[in-house]
Parts: sequence; structure tokens; C-alpha cells
Amino acid sequence: MTAPPRARTIPGRRPSTVDGVRGFCLIVKPGPGETYGLTIEETYGEVASVLAAAVVTLAPQQTARVVDALFAAVKRSGHQSSVLAFTRKAPIRLTEPDGVRLALILLATQPIAKYERVRALVAGINAMSTEETYYWYSKCIGVDANRARKALRTLLSDD
Repeated sequence: MTAPPRARTIPGRRPSTVDGVRGFCLIVKPGPGETYGLTIEETYGEVASVLAAAVVTLAPQQTARVVDALFAAVKRSGHQSSVLAFTRKAPIRLTEPDGVRLALILLATQPIAKYERVRALVAGINAMSTEETYYWYSKCIGVDANRARKALRTLLSDD
């Protein structure tokens, strides 16, 4: 029996054509004490993430602000919330819609310092339909990503 192919990461690049399913992995990165940061990778392929591209990385301070959204995405993907721990070694697989929604939340809230604004952004993205989240996700990782993220933040937080 042969081993599955190893995951190959291409920093900053998304593959254009790959056979298989698109998904997301949540990678826990231990921080100081009992805190953790996160990286979300978009994965392509069916066996052990044939290709992966990092979408967003959060420091432990940023992760603490969106922990409710993290737990919700993990639960909707069929995991128990206890899999999110600072000692976690293996990536957590997320379903595509939940990965898109969580990645969009992390992209939109990453540079924000005000807690009330972060809450407004998370609530606004959670109120979106799945189609809307896919639309905004494609804009927020596309060519004019910075402009799209600013537009999304302005739309959802009334600032």
C-alpha cells in the first residue's frame, strides 16, 4: 500500500487548476502561555491536502477577539470545540462554506483594534448568505484585495 502524497504549500499563490475538492484547514500556532495564533489555508485536492495556500495568519492577540466565530466554524464543520487548543498539532479540516466565512471574518477584522467594530464585522458577515460570503471572499483575496477589505469593513461597521 502506498502512502498518500504529501501536502505541498505554495506561499502566496493559489493553484489555477487542480482535480479534487477545495477545502480549508485551520492550523493552530502556540503562543505565549496558553494562547494560540492561527493560520487558515485553502486546500485543493482530496487526499491529505495535495496543494495548500495560506489565506490569513493571526497573532494570539487577534485570535482572542474572534474566538466565538472560530468555535462556530469548527462546530459547523463537525468537530467538537475542544479541538481548538494551544497544544493542537494536526490541522483542523473545515468545510468549504465554513472556511470561506471564517477566512472572510479573519481578513476583515485583522487590522481592527476597536472591539465594538470587530463585533459589528463578525455579526455582519454571519448575517450574510453563503453566496454573499463567497462573493466577498473572492474580492478580498483578489487583485484589489485591500480596497475590497476596506469596502467590506465600511459596509458592515458604519465607519
